[in-house]
Amino acid sequence: MKRIFSVITLLIFHICLVHAAPPHKYVRIITTQGECLLMLYDETPLHRNNFVKLVRQGYYDDLLFHRVIRNFMIQGGDPDSRHAAERQRLGEGGPDYTIPAEFSDSLFHKKGVIAAARDENPEKASSGSQFYLVQGRTFTDVGLDSLEQMRLGGRKIPPYQREVYKTLGGTPHLDQNYTVFGELISGIDVIDRIAAVETDRYDRPLQDQRMDMVALTRREAINLEREQAGLPPKNGVFVKFLDLFRPKY
Repeated sequence: MKRIFSVITLLIFHICLVHAAPPHKYVRIITTQGECLLMLYDETPLHRNNFVKLVRQGYYDDLLFHRVIRNFMIQGGDPDSRHAAERQRLGEGGPDYTIPAEFSDSLFHKKGVIAAARDENPEKASSGSQFYLVQGRTFTDVGLDSLEQMRLGGRKIPPYQREVYKTLGGTPHLDQNYTVFGELISGIDVIDRIAAVETDRYDRPLQDQRMDMVALTRREAINLEREQAGLPPKNGVFVKFLDLFRPKY
């Protein structure tokens, strides 16, 4: 009997060890204009982990997209916006810490990415909670050439990124200045709908555009990635039992 128990224990340990690496972290964003699903990048662990922590704490629930600029971005994450009066100026709220910049040449401001807002600090450290979702616009080669010289100080945009900026669009002048830490994998049209609302002279929507956020569980994230790979979900009793022994997600 002890041998059987030992074998079962070793089997569980082996299965959990083999599948210990968690999938990406995902967050469902529910807004006044619909839902979208956000995948956070592993390449920016400080921003990823901070964002997930705040989502699980309910920090973003019922906050506003308080700054909306068409063909640019929609910004939120100011806790002062939860109970803000009409036409109240917003954008200064947040935790009493910043996050060190996490720049990567492969992470850029294409339409649909999430990036961290910040003030004009020289280290380009990010706000602890405020973020924006990029809408941007499409560019021509001539426009990108001009931007490289006038806004990027001669830095060349890689060819594959130029193609994205010419087709999907984005805000290339922000690259390597603000940390990009995830992207929407569904519901990107929500950005367009929020960006289209009327705003006041401070770019705050005249009608409140609110958000709620929910972090996907490990099993939900695994099944999402299985679905993306054309595989069926796994939700059996044994699978849920094994999930109890996996590392914290």
